[in-house]
Amino acid sequence: MKNLILICVLAMSLSTMGCSEDEHKAKSRAVYMLLDTSGTYTEELDKAQKIINYLLLTLDSGDSVAVARIDSGSFSEKDIIAKVTFDLRPSTVNEQKRAFKRKIDAFVESAHGSAHTDITGGILQAGEYLAETGADERYALIFSDLEEDLEIGQVRDFLIPLMDVQVIALNVTKLRTDNVDPRDYLHRLDDWARRVQQGGGSWKVVNDLERLDGLLKS
Repeated sequence: MKNLILICVLAMSLSTMGCSEDEHKAKSRAVYMLLDTSGTYTEELDKAQKIINYLLLTLDSGDSVAVARIDSGSFSEKDIIAKVTFDLRPSTVNEQKRAFKRKIDAFVESAHGSAHTDITGGILQAGEYLAETGADERYALIFSDLEEDLEIGQVRDFLIPLMDVQVIALNVTKLRTDNVDPRDYLHRLDDWARRVQQGGGSWKVVNDLERLDGLLKS
């Protein structure tokens, strides 16, 4: 009888271990962060650095992260500032994070404003990158005032595929025109929320950058 109980307990323990491993695998994460560099928004990039530092502290082995600028035509690899999938070896992960941070710091020091702001193109690129990682949890972070300014002739009025992507708008500052009519700000947020949700993604706005804990929680 004692042997039978021992076998049952051992079987339950192995089962629990198996569940824990499965749960760990299910938490693989991928993050694609877009940085707005239009107009005076480049002055906000020091705040973006803090968010990226938070991501580097939070993400771990097997997770992926990429940071790209929102440019005049952002649907291009050339706008990716840095990207990496973290190795399974802790020592390698630490070096990958240091190298990633160096690239971001160098970009912020030399960043110059873009003439236009192709947010749609940036989000489209983000969705493709996140899908390619195969991660179970996928996040697109948009550090922007969300005011899109396209070049003449650019077409961006289409569905953005964002199935299972959690889109989080960060530091959505108000424009001068928003102060005249606050409804413009609310309409801008509503329009982006609608587009994201139509593409199969979820939408959230986080403006309090002092409370980043839980940013990547489902």
